[in-house]
Amino acid sequence: MKQIIEKLIRESISSINKDNSITPELLSNIRVDRTKDRAHGDFASNIAMMLAKPLKKNPRQIAQDIIDNIPSDPHISKIEIAGPGFINFFANKASIADALEEMNNDARLGVKKISNPDTIVVDYSAPNVAKEMAVHHIRSTVIGDAVVRVLEFLGNNVIRANHIGDWGTQFGMLIAYLEKKENESGAGMDLSDFEAFYREAKECYDTDEEFAVKARSYVVQLQGGDEYCRKMWKKLVTMTMVQNQKLYDRLDVTLSDKDIMGESLYNDMLPGVVEDLLNKGIAQEDQGAIVVYLPQFKNKEGKPLGNIVRKNDGGYLYTTTDIACIKYRVEKLKATRILYFTDSRQQQHLETVWAICEKAGYTNSKVSLEHCPFGMMLGKDGKPFKTRSGGTVKLRDVLDEAEAG
Repeated sequence: MKQIIEKLIRESISSINKDNSITPELLSNIRVDRTKDRAHGDFASNIAMMLAKPLKKNPRQIAQDIIDNIPSDPHISKIEIAGPGFINFFANKASIADALEEMNNDARLGVKKISNPDTIVVDYSAPNVAKEMAVHHIRSTVIGDAVVRVLEFLGNNVIRANHIGDWGTQFGMLIAYLEKKENESGAGMDLSDFEAFYREAKECYDTDEEFAVKARSYVVQLQGGDEYCRKMWKKLVTMTMVQNQKLYDRLDVTLSDKDIMGESLYNDMLPGVVEDLLNKGIAQEDQGAIVVYLPQFKNKEGKPLGNIVRKNDGGYLYTTTDIACIKYRVEKLKATRILYFTDSRQQQHLETVWAICEKAGYTNSKVSLEHCPFGMMLGKDGKPFKTRSGGTVKLRDVLDEAEAG
């Protein structure tokens, strides 16, 4: 309605602006606001008072001239002058009722699909494997899913990307402990308390050297594609996501197994990405590690910030995975927009990854990379939750309490 009234005012002023004394700059100042008192109409504009000084005329007279030249419109039932020169507009209730009825009879509520749809990858939820979803996961999950639904409704090709944490050195420890528990029980394990499982596995790793040696060897075997380790790793992923899916279903979130695009998906790409960054002169060796220095980002000493893409022991970091992830989404998925729903702490990390991708040519001006941040959820100590240290509020418990209360 505001846009309709602004258009009517602009048309009226154009018709009375015979001498061009009302400049385009003055016309750009048209404002329409809701009235605080419905006795003064539904909407009001102070444009007449804003034009009084440059036109050297009484604002009430200007308001009257505007009203006299406003085209008739079915959305407006009455227009009045109030006070020193406010123009008050009364909405036509019958017209509004007709519009609402028309929207109600339309499956799309009158919202047209966009003419140039994008291919949009939306990165959201992203829980860790072998950890139960905690309360702070709800924001990325729910906000991301709400945006996905809107983007799809508008006609975009939306690709949900549940970037789960399913890779890393901790999986050697988790595989070894899953093996230990299954051997002790003599049967397969249906894991239900991930927090206890992770805590016990870590304690076993820290106190049992034989177990730790096996865990470290399983990391190497897993990364090398060992069939047994991959099978045990897959069990952990499946058990985790079965539980997570129950939470998604309770929240009416549209994520499913087909949307899982975990860190492991990009694992085979990492050596090639690092080699490419070296060949292009973007990365360099520094004390055995492979590092990308970005002059636009400074460390505490004011020097270019170093971003390690391969450690001196040959391991890779989140930065490397996220670079490969963008490369995959642009080249394989043909994304024209990539949206990340994470908390605000990830801003600089994402900006450095984007900068590296731009230098490497993995993205371009036709691809929009967008961080959609939200604030942190803090514990009673005022610090952000850390799921791996335990003690966080489980999302399942929050939903149980909400349903019961």
